[in-house]
Amino acid sequence: MSTQVPKAVLYYSTEDPWSAVALLALEEKGYGRDELDLRVVDIGKGEHFKPTFLRLNPKATVPTLIVPLQKTLSEDVESRYKAITDSVAIADFLDKSRSALSRTHTTSALPAPVLTPATIAFASTSRIIINDILHGDDADPTALKYLDATDDASLLALSKEVLPLLTGQHLTLSQLLSDSEGGDVHVSEKVKGLWRQRKSEVDAYLEIFSHADKPGSGLDLELKQKRDEYFARAKLAWELKLKESMSMLSKEMIGPYVLGDQLSVADLHLMAWLARMIKLAGGSFSDDGNTAIAKLENRVGNGFKLPQDYHLSELQRQEGASAATQSKLAAFWDAVGERASWKKVYGNGLY
Repeated sequence: MSTQVPKAVLYYSTEDPWSAVALLALEEKGYGRDELDLRVVDIGKGEHFKPTFLRLNPKATVPTLIVPLQKTLSEDVESRYKAITDSVAIADFLDKSRSALSRTHTTSALPAPVLTPATIAFASTSRIIINDILHGDDADPTALKYLDATDDASLLALSKEVLPLLTGQHLTLSQLLSDSEGGDVHVSEKVKGLWRQRKSEVDAYLEIFSHADKPGSGLDLELKQKRDEYFARAKLAWELKLKESMSMLSKEMIGPYVLGDQLSVADLHLMAWLARMIKLAGGSFSDDGNTAIAKLENRVGNGFKLPQDYHLSELQRQEGASAATQSKLAAFWDAVGERASWKKVYGNGLY
């Protein structure tokens, strides 16, 4: 029997942009430090592929939130837990679990604002932005990290950042597969299949980046073809798909936050997504909205510019704004930059 009321555990990684959604939710909802444990997963070493983690989350993804079931929130009852394994469900759970109606024994005295959209129309907009745009395949921030090169020079620069991560995962997956075949690790065929699939994905990128120090003219025909295919995918991802996703975002959101003046759960996802995009575009935590979004527009290329359709307030103009309007994403970046949650999660740098 447990002698303490059980706590939730959040597994996260600062290599993963969606982990920030959970961290931002904890700050915005005002959870107490004694209400859950934070545990870092080193995805560069492939810790999320190991059997101990797969028992928590068979999908091998972070963030993962392990929460005690409500009926076992007592010192005299043996605790039982469930795993919540994607950032959308985690943010929704954290929003609903700390409110006037919750019965999860929250201890913080801080305000707990409701982040769920208040109307059907806002809920629909929120779903479109979260599920269709930000978590859609066309704007996947993890994929774009590995597709952030369009020529030999940028490929070499990117390889210095991603090779250690890919190499660490390759070594872990190779060792796990070897141990499972040798009988040192006993797992199901489903787990072995997951390891083989992920190793195949990692190795495909490794083949590209491990030869990044060679000019295209120095590669054999097969490797040259694979590099050209990689560049074509990267160009499509940044210049077409991301451009379309950013345009859709601009059209759907109201400003300065997604649904207007009040922060909502959709903003947590947009904060995490945009932080990764700005980092990939060469931006930083200290950039103002116009500067940060200009860098992202330049990274998309081909003269792409978001509509300047967010009208600044009279107060903002009096405080020295250089123009009466800016893009909604620039206004969003400026707005979230003032929030304590943003400073806490990204104060040491974007990821």
